Amino acid sequence: MVRSLLLVRHGDDPPDDRVFTFAVTRGFEPVMVKPFAGEALPPLDDAVAGIVVYGGKFNVFDTDLHPFLKDEARLIEQAIDTGLPLLGICQGAQQIAHTLGATVGPRPDGLHEFGYHGLAVSEEAQAIIPDGLVVAQAHFHGFDIPAGAVRLAGTPAFPNQAFRYGDRAFGLQFHPEVTIEGFRRWQDAPWAMYGKPGAQSRAEQDRLMAEHDVAQARWFYGFLDWLFATA
Repeated sequence: MVRSLLLVRHGDDPPDDRVFTFAVTRGFEPVMVKPFAGEALPPLDDAVAGIVVYGGKFNVFDTDLHPFLKDEARLIEQAIDTGLPLLGICQGAQQIAHTLGATVGPRPDGLHEFGYHGLAVSEEAQAIIPDGLVVAQAHFHGFDIPAGAVRLAGTPAFPNQAFRYGDRAFGLQFHPEVTIEGFRRWQDAPWAMYGKPGAQSRAEQDRLMAEHDVAQARWFYGFLDWLFATA
């Protein structure tokens, strides 16, 4: 039986990210669902090997404005309760944190991260994330670490960049899934954060991308192999 990875999307970018590539090359069936566009989440059964909740533009606490977020919260709860491997990226990480009762929102000073930043990892993360790994960032909201979770990494501006809850649920504030092509789209998007406090210039982004994208990709594919147990 071919098992699936359930990919919960919050935008209409083409499926050229590293999660999708991982699913295809490792023999999973990638099942993309867009609840924000009215698509229903499928039931979780034995065919589902894991879930990835992507980033996006939605405030995770605006559940009355965006009722689909409630459906995704129930999916997150079910995955955690059943021990199904779960990965949240950026907004997805914020959703996991929010579902677990943590505070999510912008910094009071309006600081952003848009570019490439190095991670300082905790002692608990030494076997998971290499210290100093430079990763893609595009956000201005952050999260507190949920009760019972383990903090894994941070940056000076946003000290909570990664956490683990239990053995199989992970939240990453950063974007290791984005390829160079994908980040180029972000740089050209109307919402690109240039001029916001904390955002890097395009020239600095290009320089850091060229220096660090290969290492970011290598780490992330290995992490996905480990999380979804296909190595």
